[in-house]
Parts: sequence; C-alpha cells; structure tokens
Amino acid sequence: MKHKILIADDEQKIRRVVELLLAEAGYETLEAANGAEALEKVSLHHPHLVLLDYNMPQMTGLEVLEAVKKLPGSPLVVMMTAFGSVTLAVEAIRKGAYDFIEKPFDNDKLLLTVGRALQHATLQEEVGELRKKVSNMEHSEVIVGESEGLRNVMQRVKMVAPTDATVLLTGESGTGKELVARSIFQMSNRSLNPFLTINCGAIPAALIESELFGHEKGAFTDAREAHAGTFERAHTGTLFLDEVGELPLDAQVKLLRVLEDRKITRVGGKKAVNTDVRIVAATNRDLEELVASGRFRADLFYRLNVFSIALPPLRQRADDIALLAAHFINKYNRLLNTRVKGLSGDALDKMVAYAWPGNIRELANAIQSALILTQEGTIEVPALPSKVRSAAATEATVEQAVTIKEAGSMAEKELIAATLQKNQGSRTHTATELGISRKTLFNKMKRYNLL
Repeated sequence: MKHKILIADDEQKIRRVVELLLAEAGYETLEAANGAEALEKVSLHHPHLVLLDYNMPQMTGLEVLEAVKKLPGSPLVVMMTAFGSVTLAVEAIRKGAYDFIEKPFDNDKLLLTVGRALQHATLQEEVGELRKKVSNMEHSEVIVGESEGLRNVMQRVKMVAPTDATVLLTGESGTGKELVARSIFQMSNRSLNPFLTINCGAIPAALIESELFGHEKGAFTDAREAHAGTFERAHTGTLFLDEVGELPLDAQVKLLRVLEDRKITRVGGKKAVNTDVRIVAATNRDLEELVASGRFRADLFYRLNVFSIALPPLRQRADDIALLAAHFINKYNRLLNTRVKGLSGDALDKMVAYAWPGNIRELANAIQSALILTQEGTIEVPALPSKVRSAAATEATVEQAVTIKEAGSMAEKELIAATLQKNQGSRTHTATELGISRKTLFNKMKRYNLL
C-alpha cells in the first residue's frame, strides 16, 4: 500500500523540497499552504500522516492539530518547528502529535521520522481491526430457526448485505430486528468497521440531533465540551437506527439532508464534515400510515425504504419454538449456572400453543425464569409463566396445521427435536426414550429436516 502524506507549510520552497524527498522515497504527497487548507485536505483525502508546520496563516499548527484529532480515523501528525522551540514541541505532543522535527531538518532524519510514524500507524490500524473483530464476535448471536418465514428473511439478508444499500427492517417488537441488522453488517464489506446503534425512541427530542450529529462546545447550556455524534463515530461503518418511526419531524428533516448529502454539521457548528455510513433502520410502526397522517416525512420514508425486510412474528414461526427454546436453555444455563437439559413434551406443547405477543424477547425471558425455577433436569409446565401455562391452541397453530394429520406431524417434529436436544443429539437414547427404533427415528428426522 502506498502511504499518503500531507505536507502543510506556508513556505512553498519547503513544501517543494519535502515533496521531492518523499516522492523519491515512494510516498504519495499532498500539499497545503495554510491551516484551513490543511484541515480541509485531511477531511477530504484522509492521509496516513501529516507533516504540520507550527507557524501558518489562518490557523496555527496547534489549532490544526487539535481539530485533526477530533476527526474520525484521524491521521498521525508530526510537527515541524523552528530550531530551539522545545516548549512548542512538547505542547504539540501533549495535544496528540506523534513526534516533532526541527527546521532546518536533515533529510535522513526526516525520512527516519516519517518511516517510524507510518510503521506506528500501520500497527495501530492492525490492532484496531483485531479489536473490531473481537468486538463483533462478542456481540454476534446466532439467528435460530428453520421456518419458511425465517428462511425468506435470511435469503434477503444474504442478497443485500454485500451492497451498500439502505435497509428498512419492519416487524413487531421483539422479533429480532437488531440481530438481523448485525447479520447484515457482519456479512458486509464494512464488517471490520464500526457498528453503532441508536434507539430513536429512547432519546429526548431535545437531544436527538446532538446524539446523531454531535455538538460544539457551548452549543447549548450543558454543552461543556465538543461531542462527536453517532454519524461521526460510525464513519466507514454501519449505523442502526432502531425505532426510526419515533424521530421528531425536525430531526427527520436533518436526517434526510445527511442521507442525501453525506455530510453532517454539528449542533452549533458551521463546518460540514463528510461522512461515509451505511444505514440500517428498523421500526415496529406502520411508516406508510405515519406518512399518511403527517407524522413521518414521505421523502425520508422513500430514502430509507430502498430494500425492505419484514420479520415475521413468533406466532407465525411455531416450527422454530423448540429450536429457540433449546438455544436459550444452552445460553442461559451458562449465565445462570443451571443444569437444565430441555423441555418436557407438555411444556413444549404449551409453548407452541402460546401466541407470544412479546415475540422472541418474551420467549427468552420465559426460559430464563423457568431455568431459575427448575435448576436442573427438565422444564415442566409449572415452571412456565402463567400466561404460557394457560395457553390454548393459537390461530397461527390452527392456520399452520389445517388438518389433524398435519397437527400431529407438527407435534411429532417438535417432540423429536426436543428429545434430541435433551439427549445431546444421541439417536440411540432418543429412540429409546420415544419407544421407536433407530431406523424409524432416522426416517422421521429425514422427513422433518432434522438431520
């Protein structure tokens, strides 16, 4: 990779000498004749290193340094100071400069300092990428299920993830919209870059613009220092706007402008900053209905609804309940230090019959509660929440099981899956417990896609 270096000095002769020296050494160079131009070129061209003179018109080197360090993914800075200006050099390092070099400088010393700085920048980048990988692994959660509805969702995720298209996720609360957003991010070309989430419905209207776009010191009463907003911090990555339907109208206008111009301006600021962020938005509201009632801007809706994915509620994914329950039993056994093996057949029947208005989030909470009450062995009906215990067959179950034969097949599939989970996948123990031969079990597993 050819490193890019910005030479910022108001003396053209010095810029020319340094440019020739660096070009001969194989570096790509940019030039700036004053502080404002230097800051602009850092924002536009993202150099790996800035050679920054202290004495420049419009902005001093220290002022440029302070501004550069606030930018997302800021480059390393080496200050160029007059001979004997040790105090200034120390101040520059205190404010974030990597090193300094005194003018007039020795060519070999300059190249050595540049090489050392770029080596440090490369190491920083590698460490940053490793940290992002670890962070992504820590936050990764498997999307569990084999139902047709979930397969359709994952097919659309795989289609859109490699692109930079804006995605709108719709579905009831608790259906796993953030999990799907993370999957889109992890399958994308931005997977080593930031993934940030902001819940648009959980932030007071007076603060939403500051959270999204940042603010400058003194922009409002409590703004005691400058603050980078979510868009700046998500630069080159993905921003998940959860509950986007809750955004106030004035914030909707500014969000639309950012999506169109790809630039943000902090509250109380004047300078626009380029931003490269992929948007994944989610809502449990009917945005088209909100548009019709004047509570959501039509132009913002069309900007967000480039590619939509509708997540089915859990009541339409009865086939996935046994798998989800087994997943959460394994997950929360570790967290709660319990030793529960699985669900009894009666407990599973109750869970399949329940409508789950809170969807997967409610199911996960129900499993946690049942594990605490059970501690070890098998979860029985009395350990389930009262609403689940009193559940009758849901309309969704009746819709999916139109005939008695289909209803029996569905129950049989769930029982086999739960028993396999209980016996940690052992077909011999599962067949014995179910009172059938291993060959019969194998044929049923093949028929129900449980292999």
